Amino acid sequence: MYTVKDTIRNQEFNKLKVEKLAKTNTLEILSISLEKDVIFPEHISPTDAQLIVLEGNIDFHIQGETFQITEQQDFSFPKEIAHWVKANENSKFLIIR
Repeated sequence: MYTVKDTIRNQEFNKLKVEKLAKTNTLEILSISLEKDVIFPEHISPTDAQLIVLEGNIDFHIQGETFQITEQQDFSFPKEIAHWVKANENSKFLIIR
């Protein structure tokens, strides 16, 4: 019934890796690892989302603006707006939507 997993800890830095940690009818949590200088290509989120950087440093690009988000910072963004991410160093972050 209860489980403890090391998914995030064991997620390697090899270009772009996405792991689904949880999914219900109302919530999805994704763990993303992004190797330094790798780009998570432009895409949209189907729902409003919250990004939480666990480690590293990323540039989040949305609507012509760039937001640098570092370890232990969070950032919210709206659904259906194109965005992309570049890792300034090996980085891990969560997307909660």
